[in-house]
Parts: sequence; structure tokens; C-alpha cells
Amino acid sequence: MEQLIRIGEEVELALADGRGMVALETTLVAHGFPAPSGVEVGLASEAAVRDAGAIPATIGVLDGRVVVGLTAAELERFTPDARKLGPRDLAACAVQGAVGATTVGGTLVAAAAAGIRFMGTGGLGGVHRGFPTPPDVSADLGVCARITTLIASSGVKSLLDVPATAELLETLGVPVLGYRVDTLPLFYAAGGGPPVSARVEDPKEAARIADAHWRLGGHGILVGRPPDESLDVTGLIDEIVAEADERGIVGQAVTPYVLAELHDRSDGETRRVNRDLIVANAGLAAEIAVAHAAL
Repeated sequence: MEQLIRIGEEVELALADGRGMVALETTLVAHGFPAPSGVEVGLASEAAVRDAGAIPATIGVLDGRVVVGLTAAELERFTPDARKLGPRDLAACAVQGAVGATTVGGTLVAAAAAGIRFMGTGGLGGVHRGFPTPPDVSADLGVCARITTLIASSGVKSLLDVPATAELLETLGVPVLGYRVDTLPLFYAAGGGPPVSARVEDPKEAARIADAHWRLGGHGILVGRPPDESLDVTGLIDEIVAEADERGIVGQAVTPYVLAELHDRSDGETRRVNRDLIVANAGLAAEIAVAHAAL
């Protein structure tokens, strides 16, 4: 495994000490924001994890290995040219020596291999609009169903079919916890989503539920934290998603396209809110990880 996975020194020490740890993805760095903003968001997320008392482990593929705990200098190598890596893509990217930025699903696979159970992100992948045409469901959901993990996010990606994704999460046995809310946040908007399976009031309660869920043989858990500032961009998202469909943009290319257009047409407002919620979710994941480590 040492030839395939490289664990950063700080991460390795934290694992040995049983400290709270939070995995962070690199698609947000490479494809979620224009350079150099992506690196800045990645570093701000790491800072939020540290501020909450946990250790960040940003994950990506470099120089033939999956790296768990990238340095600030290494983050700068994750440009838009990096491959976008879901769970299926990690091995090929490592063997072929390419630079690969991990999605939520890809990050969770690498984190699990290292022994990390908590992750912070913007939004979870899910069922794309119009299913089954195209028949597109994010690999994030399959990973949640089989890997022991807790993900703090602002719900699922706003460009998806949120009610269908919530139904599939229920089918897969993935609890959806609302952080001080009764409905699943809609990424940019705090309200209007489907009901959550349970509401939690603080990180300690979320940690206790996660521990009980895992002891009962469960796996993934989603904690939905509403954004501190809501934006109503539903109509704009609908418009851009329709344009993507007309242009034949499918699969992993949909999210980067929609986000880029959304940020441009909102005069940067969605980019600002996106950045803030990503950092806040990383901090919440860290608070829950620290609470769990103390159980």
C-alpha cells in the first residue's frame, strides 16, 4: 500500500494519536473555482478544520500515488487540466502518473483506506435531472452506501434532482441529518428541500448518532448544514442545465460547466456563497470529528 498511497506526516501522526480528522477533496480546487481561487478555498477549508481542533487531510493523486494530506505547494499543481477522479478513476490515474483531483466519492474511498471517517464539502452528488434520460447518478451515492463515513455539506448539488436524490439516499440506508434545520438545504438556499430523516442541534449529538449508526452496521451519513446566506438562483440553474443538455454536455463535465456559467451570470455572487459554505462545512465536519474522537 505504501507504493500506492502516501500519507502526509501530520496526518500519520494524527491517525496514530486518534485525533479528529477531516478529509477534503481537490475537485473544488481544480474545477470548482478559477485559479488561483481554488487553492485559496482549499487552504481556507484546511484552516477552518484546524480552528475547530481537527487535522485536515486534503486528498488527490500526484506522481503515481494517492496522497492523503497534500501540502500547500502540492495544492497548486491541481489546475483545471487535472483529471476529475471518481472512485473508478483513482487506480488508473495513479498507475498512469497523471494529476488527479478527487470528487466526493473519490475522496471518500482514499480517506477510508487511510482510516479517516469525516469529510467536509460543498454539495453531494446525486440523481441528475431528467433521469433516466440521461441515466446519470453520481458515484457519490454508492460510496455513501458502502463506506463508513460522515459528510458535512449544504445538501446535494443544486443542479441535481434533489427530491429523487433524497429518496435514493433513503433506499440506500443513508441517514440525512439536518443541522438545526428540518429540511435538506438546497445548496445556495437554506430552505425548500425535502424533509431530513432527523434534526440535530450540535456537533456532539451528530457524533453520537454517527457512532450509534456505525455500531449498528450502517455506513454513510449526510449532515446538511444550511448556508449562512441564501440565494434564490433556481431559475438561473434551470436555464443553464437546459443549455448543457442542448449542447450534449453529460457525465462529469456537467457540474464544472454549470458552476462556471452560474458564477458568471450571477456576477460572482454564487461563487462567493459557494466559497463561504464550503469553508463552513469543513469547520462543521471538524467539530463533529473532534466530538466523535472524545466519545
